[in-house]
Amino acid sequence: MRNSLMRFVMALTASAAAIVIAQGLMHAQDGIYFRSGVDLVNIIATVTDRAGRFVSGLTQQDFVVYEDDRLVDVSLFSAGHVPVSLGFVLDTSESMAGKKIDHACGAIERFLDQLGPDDEVFLYSFAGKVALVQDWTRNRDAVREGLQRIDAGGGTAMYDAVMEAVPLAQSGRNRKKAVVLISDGNDTNSRADIHDVREAVRATEVLIYAVGIDGQGEPVARRRGPRINFPGTPFPTPGPGRPRMPWPLMPQLASQIGSVGVTEPLNMSALRELTDASGGRAEIVRRSRDLVPVTTAIADELTKQYYLGYASPASGDGRWHAIRVELSNRSLRVRARSGYTATS
Repeated sequence: MRNSLMRFVMALTASAAAIVIAQGLMHAQDGIYFRSGVDLVNIIATVTDRAGRFVSGLTQQDFVVYEDDRLVDVSLFSAGHVPVSLGFVLDTSESMAGKKIDHACGAIERFLDQLGPDDEVFLYSFAGKVALVQDWTRNRDAVREGLQRIDAGGGTAMYDAVMEAVPLAQSGRNRKKAVVLISDGNDTNSRADIHDVREAVRATEVLIYAVGIDGQGEPVARRRGPRINFPGTPFPTPGPGRPRMPWPLMPQLASQIGSVGVTEPLNMSALRELTDASGGRAEIVRRSRDLVPVTTAIADELTKQYYLGYASPASGDGRWHAIRVELSNRSLRVRARSGYTATS
């Protein structure tokens, strides 16, 4: 009798575990994840032909997925539109003043027009410090009002901004999660470095898109610097028989000229390091007025991607696991994240 009871309990436990796994797989389609019994690895794949055009109509059988060079069984697949939880991260440093910030805000507004009713967004700005302008919302007008409050000035804490935006994006309610970064310069003010950001991105499922504005493509509008006043009589122009500028005045001159602002060169390699491992991409434009076509293409891409999910064999071991996605049609190209950290 006792042995029969034990067998019954064991069978009931196994059935319950199977139900938990099945529920985890089903609820993952709604962006809700059960960590008991199964860890799901989500992959967003972008497929293009050799001309760079998006390819639609593929099925689950067209994809092959490997984790650490071992074939895994794809248990979830979707080729339809998947709602996105999307964060905008906008550079509002000194070098963005003038037309750049106007064009960047305009590009974000156009992006908002392309979003679906189930998409949610947030908005960060960053200069010397990072600010959450608008938390998660489906209200597009709230984001537009936030853009109206933005002003450019200060340094560039780009890495710190991404470090704050990525975990917030990961907390989004939709299965697809992405961040769009717009910047024209290199990081000058962050406490975090590129290694910190790369590890933070690897620990999430967030797609990172970065659009860089080449600082050489257009003039930069800077605030007028303060007038430089020298003590005593105006210093004569250097020339034959005329003394050079006294050394004690040089630091004063350098500090006041520095307040006008200098454009930091665009660090495209850093942008690519942020984006490539996530399955997103980095783009560069020569002029800020060219932002709209690029951001429009990103918005279009987010609606034409494939979703794949599989049960992770890693079981939260805390290690990095490489992911490789291949297509049966070798003439097509696929872009997806390169791996994940199996957090407990």
